[in-house]
Amino acid sequence: MAAAVFGLLGLATPAMAHPHILIDAKVTVVFDDGGNVIGLKNEWTFDRAFSAWVVQGLDTNGDRVTSPEELQPLADENMSGLAEFGFYTFAGSSDDLMSFTPVGDQRMVYEGERTTLSYSLKATTPRPVGAAFELGVYDPEYYVAIGFAGVADVTLENAPAACGVRLDPPKEMSDELQTRLFALGSEVTELPPELAAAMRGTQGMIVVSCDGSLPAAPHVDATNALDAVNQVAEARAVLPFGGPPPEPGLNLPRTGFFGWLQTQQRDFYLAMNTALGALKQDWTAFWLLGGLSFLYGVFHAAGPGHGKVVISSYMLANETQLRRGVTLSVISALLQSLVAIVFVMIAAGVLGMTSIAMGDMANWIGIASYALVALLGLWLVARKVFGGGHQHHHEDMAHKAHEHLHGHEGHNHGHEHHDHDDHGHAHVVTPQAAVGSLREQIGVVLAVGMRPCSGALVVLVFALSQGVLAAGIAAVLLMGLGTAITVSLLATIAVTAKGLARRIGGADNPVTAAVVWWVELLAAVGVLCFGVLLLIASL
Repeated sequence: MAAAVFGLLGLATPAMAHPHILIDAKVTVVFDDGGNVIGLKNEWTFDRAFSAWVVQGLDTNGDRVTSPEELQPLADENMSGLAEFGFYTFAGSSDDLMSFTPVGDQRMVYEGERTTLSYSLKATTPRPVGAAFELGVYDPEYYVAIGFAGVADVTLENAPAACGVRLDPPKEMSDELQTRLFALGSEVTELPPELAAAMRGTQGMIVVSCDGSLPAAPHVDATNALDAVNQVAEARAVLPFGGPPPEPGLNLPRTGFFGWLQTQQRDFYLAMNTALGALKQDWTAFWLLGGLSFLYGVFHAAGPGHGKVVISSYMLANETQLRRGVTLSVISALLQSLVAIVFVMIAAGVLGMTSIAMGDMANWIGIASYALVALLGLWLVARKVFGGGHQHHHEDMAHKAHEHLHGHEGHNHGHEHHDHDDHGHAHVVTPQAAVGSLREQIGVVLAVGMRPCSGALVVLVFALSQGVLAAGIAAVLLMGLGTAITVSLLATIAVTAKGLARRIGGADNPVTAAVVWWVELLAAVGVLCFGVLLLIASL
C-alpha cells in the first residue's frame, strides 16, 4: 500500500495543462567587439486575450488609455518573477549554460490591443560563439508558450559579418529526460544546469554560427553598451506577467497522445479568443466561438487537472451509482464556470481590480479548493477504515445488516418510520449503501468547482474589454459543458470498472470483497495525497 501511495504522489506533481499565455517573441543577440555574446534584448508580444487581462485595472487616471507609465510597476514586477524562472532563457553551447542578469530597462506598451514587454539581459560572463551558439527561450512547464515566427525575428547586434542564424524545430523528449524532469519537486522554479542543458531543443532552438555556414541574419551596429547590472531584490517567487494561477495536476507525458492533447488545447484556446475578438464586427462568429469553447472544454478536462482526479477517485472510493457520478461531474464543471463568471464580474467589472490582484485572489480560492480536497480525502479514508469491516464474509455482512435493520422491530412501539440506522450507528456498509451523504457530495462539488479555470478568467476579462461580455459568459458555460462530458466519462469508467470487478469475481466472494475494499481505500488515500500535494504546491 505504501508503494501505491508514493506512486500516486509521484504522479501528482504540479504540471500545467496547456499554455495560458501565448507570446510572439523577438530577440537581439548582442556581441562585443571581440565577437563574444554579451547580452540579449527581448521583445515579447502577448496574445490579445492575455493582453486584456494584463492591463485590467491599470488605467489609473481613467482616460481609457493604459500608458507605459501605468504599466511600469507591472513591468518591474515581471522582472522579479522572470528572474525566479531564469528568464525562460537557456543559452550557450554543449552542456555549459550561460547566466544572465537584468539590465533594468524593462518597459511595457499596450498598443493595438496587445501588450509588449521589452527588456535586456547582460551575460555574467561573455561567451564566444565558437562552432555554434544555441539559444532556447521557453517555459519548461508550458504555462507560457513562446514562439519565434522565423529567422527574421532574430537580430544580431555588432556581430562579425560571417555570423548567421537558423531556427531548429522542436525535438521530442526522450523517456529518460521526461523521467528526470518529472522527478523534480514542486519547489523547483529553475532547472538544474545539467537538466536545462538536456532540455535544450525540446521546444525549438535558435542556432547562431559565425563560420559562414548559415544564412546571414539581420545585423545592426551597437548603439549603446549594455548598462550596468541592476540586482533584483530578493522576493518570493511570483508568476511572471501577472497571470492567473496555473492549476497543478497530474504530471503526464508531453509526448504522444498527451502531447497531442496539449497542442489541441492551445490551438482551440487561441482560435476561441480570435473568434471572441471577431464578434465586435461579426456576430455570426458566435457559432464558431460556441463550438470552439465546447471542444476546448472537452480537451481541457482530458489534460492534467484536479477535477477529473477528484471526481474519478471519489467515485472509485465511495460510489456505486453511475447516475450520481455523472450528476456530480456536471454540477462541478458548471459550478466552476459560474464561479469564474461571478469572480470576473465582481473583481473586474465592479471593483476594477488589477490583474495581479485578481490572480492573488484566484490563488487563494484555489488554496481553499485544495484544502477541501485534502479534507475530503481524510474523511473518505477515516470512514473506510473505521466505518466498515472489509474482513467480514459477504454473507455474514448481509446477515448482520439484516439483523441490524430489522432485529429491533419489537422496540419500535408504533414508531414505524424510526430506524436505528437513522442515528448513524451503521456497523457495516454494504455496496448498495456505500454512497456518500448529501453533505459529502456537496463537499465534492465545492472542492472541484470553487476553483475557477484560469483560461476562463482570461477569456472573460478579454470579453469584458471587447464589450461582448454576454458572449464570453456563453463561451465559458459551453467550456463547462465540454468539461462536464469528459469528467462524466471518466467517472463512468471508474464506477463501471468497480461494478464489473464485483460481477466477475462474484458478489459473494470474500476475496473479491477484500480486493474491492482495498481498491476503494487506495482511491480514498489518493484523494487525500492529491489534495495535500496540491495544497503544498499552491502555497
